[in-house]
Parts: sequence; C-alpha cells; structure tokens
Amino acid sequence: MLTKKKKLSKKEIKEDKLVSFYYKSYGYITENSKQVLSYLGAFIVVVALVAFYLNHRSQQNKEAGVQLAKVMSLYDGGAYLEAIEGQAGTNTLGLKRIVEDYGSTENGETAKIYLANSYNFLGKSDEAFKYYQDYSGSINIFKATALAGQAGYYADKKDFAKAADLYKQAAHVTKEDVLNPDYLLHAGINYLNSGDNKSAKEMFDTIKKDYASSTANREVNQYMAQVE
Repeated sequence: MLTKKKKLSKKEIKEDKLVSFYYKSYGYITENSKQVLSYLGAFIVVVALVAFYLNHRSQQNKEAGVQLAKVMSLYDGGAYLEAIEGQAGTNTLGLKRIVEDYGSTENGETAKIYLANSYNFLGKSDEAFKYYQDYSGSINIFKATALAGQAGYYADKKDFAKAADLYKQAAHVTKEDVLNPDYLLHAGINYLNSGDNKSAKEMFDTIKKDYASSTANREVNQYMAQVE
C-alpha cells in the first residue's frame, strides 16, 4: 500500500537546497581545483597589493605633513621664494619639492595651495594658476581657494565672465568658509565688468541678505547703484 508523500516544511526545503548547493559547490571545486586555486591566489595577491598601497600612501602622507610643517614658518613669514625652493643648508624641503614627491597625498595636495599662493604673492600668476588648477584634494576650504585663485587669474586676463563664474563656485563650496562674502563680492564685480548686471545684482543681494555683518557688505553699496 502506498503511503501519502509527506509535504516538506519551508525549513526542510531550505535545508535541502543548502545541502544540494554544498555538494554542487564541493563537486565544482574538486573538478576545477587548479582553476579555483589560481583565482584564489590572484585574489589574495590583489588584496595584499591594495593593503600595501594604502599603507604606503598613509606613510607618504605623514612624511608630507612633516615636511609641510617645517616649511610653513617660511611661508607665514613672507619668505615666499624660500618657501617654494626650500632653505639652503637645512633639511627643509620647499613646497615645490613636496608637491613633486608627495603631490598625490592629501598633505601634498595642501602643499599645492600654499605653493600656488606663494607664486601669486611673487607675481608669477601663470605658475600659480597651474597649481590652483591642479588641486584635487578633499579639503573644502582649499577647494574654494583653488577656484578663487583661478578666478583671479582670469580677472587679470580680462576674462571677467569666466572669473565671475569661478568666484561664484568658490562661494558655494562650503558654508563654513569665512571668505564666502568676499568671493561673492568679486563675483559680482566681475559680472558687472562683463556686462551681466542681472547676475551681478544677484551676488550683491546675496551679500546683503546672508552676510550683513561682513566687510563685503559695507563695500557692496558702491556697486549696487550700477545695477539698479
């Protein structure tokens, strides 16, 4: 006499599938052991290389930070040429060398901003522009500085529309930047110089609305008459 086939529970079905998957997997690995081991070996090598790379980058970033700290006294003291080239007879690397050796690290990216500023202070705008444009670090304040530095370059070249757009971008990188009202003021002035009075008025209105206590707000009135 045939007995009624027992209906499997959900748990039993799940367990049955798991057992089936296990034996299928085991069979595949057994039959293709060389290929599997080859893939596993390659994966381990990749993981090891990534770990080595990250550790190396971390060490390089620390070294860049040490070198940057040494040179900052020259920069802060206004010795911009020495800050760029380094101090003769000492182990203080210049900003240019730091960028060359560590430019792909975060501290190396920071060095690009100070290097660009130094060239700017020395009147070497083309060199400054190159490093402002090359900045790709993650620090928002420096992102804004890089954009404003490029804006200043275009303003000097009388490309006022380009300068205005870049100053506007700089003002919107982060709300934490105390220079935002100044960036907006420069954006407005350059829009004004490019003949775009509407955009200039937007910049000036934003200053009066959002930065009423800023120095830029005290200066903006002299330009408002030209756009109203």
